[in-house]
Amino acid sequence: MAEIIQRDGTWAFDGTTVRITPGLHRSVPLFRQTYGEIAVPLEAVAGVVYEPERRRGRLRLRLREGADPLLQSTGGRLPEAADPYRLTVDADRSGVAEYVAEEIRHALLLDQVPQEPAQAYLLPGPPVPVSVRSSDGTVSFDGLQVRIDWADTSDRVKRATGPRIIAVGDLAQVEWLPNSGHEDGFLRFVTHETVFSKLPAEKDPYTLDLWGSVRRDLLTALVATAVTARLPHPSTSVEDRAAPRQAVPGQAAPGRAVPAAVVPAQADRHDVLLRRLRELGELHRDGVLTDEEFARTKAVILRDF
Repeated sequence: MAEIIQRDGTWAFDGTTVRITPGLHRSVPLFRQTYGEIAVPLEAVAGVVYEPERRRGRLRLRLREGADPLLQSTGGRLPEAADPYRLTVDADRSGVAEYVAEEIRHALLLDQVPQEPAQAYLLPGPPVPVSVRSSDGTVSFDGLQVRIDWADTSDRVKRATGPRIIAVGDLAQVEWLPNSGHEDGFLRFVTHETVFSKLPAEKDPYTLDLWGSVRRDLLTALVATAVTARLPHPSTSVEDRAAPRQAVPGQAAPGRAVPAAVVPAQADRHDVLLRRLRELGELHRDGVLTDEEFARTKAVILRDF
């Protein structure tokens, strides 16, 4: 067993798995603490390096392309401090860090782990159900469907469309960009019907506009990753990825019942539809919505009903 324990976290390697546990110190980013322990199988590892510096060094684990839904969904855009595959190492522990890195490299050579992209996800991503409250609303995922409940501060267009519920089988992909504090981010759920939608994030009823607390909004990557892990792998053909998939009920968290969708009575649905169309028409007449935005949002409301 090769192990290094630091305030930033712990890495332990037993010859087949690199077990990464985030530290509990307040300097450890909320995202890493919330994501929790990660067990990385050796077959998912592409390489490891220790970068020494005068006061502190860094251990970095490099994963094979396509092996991890977290890296797939975030596209390398996670802030460095929030990267779970990076460990800050005190200078007096550099020898231990080098030893851990060498043990992993040695095992990669012995097992002849391939360097080419993986053909399937080798890590599971975060468990479901998962729910995150962001600046634009609360997004939840139970393994079968995504639900977005808009906040009071969300754009009037979004609130007019009501809660958004999207089945996994209707999704083409998930797009995520973090809120940097200088520029807004977003979490966009792209369905097979909205692939060519050009609505801005603040008005798109399938997109969370991330403009508030950077620390809190970063947690939306948990949902992005959980959904990505259940979509077709990037290595699948374009035709297979475009075809709607049926979600697998067994992918929900063990011991948790998947909530059934509540279908309101027909009369209630009709009343809600009229109210939302009326609110949408008022936004259009007031000049809040352009003709194009009005037409697209109206189409979304009618499709959902």
